[in-house]
Amino acid sequence: MSDAAMGQGRREPADGDIVREQAVLFRLTDRLYRANGLGEIYDAALDAICDALGSSRASILRFDSHGVMSFVAWRSLSEEYREAVNGHTPWTRGEHNAEPILVEDIRLSGESRQLIDTVLGEGIEALAFIPLASSHELVGKFMVYYPAPHRFADRERELALTIARQLGFAIERKRAETTAARLSALVESSDDAIIATDTDGIVTDWNSGAERLYGYGRKEMIGRPLMLLIPPEILARIRNGEHVEHFETVRLCKDGSSIPISLTVSPIADASGAIVGASKIARDISERLRAQEQRELLLREMDHRVKNLFVIASSIVNLSASAAETPAALASTVSDRLGALARAHALTMLPSTGPSVQVATSLHALIAAILAPYRHGADEHPRFAISGIDMPVPSAMITPLSLLLHEFATNAAKHGSLSAAAGSIEIACSNSDGKVTVQWREVGGPSPVATEDEGFGSRLIRAAASELGGFVRGWDPAGIVLEITIDIGRFSA
Repeated sequence: MSDAAMGQGRREPADGDIVREQAVLFRLTDRLYRANGLGEIYDAALDAICDALGSSRASILRFDSHGVMSFVAWRSLSEEYREAVNGHTPWTRGEHNAEPILVEDIRLSGESRQLIDTVLGEGIEALAFIPLASSHELVGKFMVYYPAPHRFADRERELALTIARQLGFAIERKRAETTAARLSALVESSDDAIIATDTDGIVTDWNSGAERLYGYGRKEMIGRPLMLLIPPEILARIRNGEHVEHFETVRLCKDGSSIPISLTVSPIADASGAIVGASKIARDISERLRAQEQRELLLREMDHRVKNLFVIASSIVNLSASAAETPAALASTVSDRLGALARAHALTMLPSTGPSVQVATSLHALIAAILAPYRHGADEHPRFAISGIDMPVPSAMITPLSLLLHEFATNAAKHGSLSAAAGSIEIACSNSDGKVTVQWREVGGPSPVATEDEGFGSRLIRAAASELGGFVRGWDPAGIVLEITIDIGRFSA
């Protein structure tokens, strides 16, 4: 075939051609810069391909999520043709340094007869494969088609590669913008505090979660050192050369309060891999720590109560055995007392708050329920006596008051008057100067021994008493004396 038939591809470009090509590239650059999405990017590139390479037919194909090269934009190609050649590519996604493939005559390409017939059937006799690459991988190709054999000039090859580079960069930029926007939305909507700093520890990003956690607004923290959030005691340890573990640590809020957090720190790298800062994700673990403390308290209380119940059960059996005439009588007495103990224990479990829990009980009735497991039979002296004023006990007061009385009775059964056969308890209720006083006096038991040691039971008594008012413990030679003082207004709450 003559050079005339193959076109004038080898001639030097005229000045007019150079001006036209520069105008095409300028328009492409401008449109790619202004493009709002991939559709506009593809349209700008296809216009430039057709204008610069003198063809009315072109296409852009990209690797999809399955690694298949698929059409994403085209000009003047039938659906049948696109379906027939979709997926065909001379390169793989991981290939580096892919070079353009210029097919001047499809009949001489060496491709399969089926593919040649498909291309000729579309009215295409020459075509070019131009690779599209991002900064780190092959993302696709663009194609340009001619209706007759075509000899590609070096100038056309360079133009095609220039357009391909601009298109590849535009695709990468748009993908990065989309990813950044998605990540920004995720960061901004996160409940966790997400903070970015530069290598000097200066805050560069501060999300809404950080605003909620620390109390500082974004404008207050951007450009300021993150050290502002580190408590002085931790700073002092760091300055002394001490290693401070930061996976769970403490930070300062704007109001000066400290907050426990779980912290994750990751490096931030630029496109070249150089570390330019750090990302910190902080999560408030106050609720988790409170729940953990509450769980530990409940476990210790359960352990304490279970041990006490065994002691009380043993005491009940021993006290009942001395008066029982037959095994059946003993079983009946123990069963009755354990049942009363269960009812008293149930009283201590009533919630102090909650949806309309109404409990009808009085001060005397509550004390009697707690002490019922320790009473003797009708022919024996009573183990306890309740005197003085009686008044209704509101539901909010039942749990702390029951806990106190239950602990008093437990200690009396273990060490005090209820541990002796002749021992008893005198409970006197009085009202003076707007205060209700419940005095618990033990008599007939072993002499009390004063101690400053505070076990879990003592801490439980102190905690329950703090909900009611005052608590005093005295060491009378005849037996221990305990007093609970409650503001009378609490009984009408």
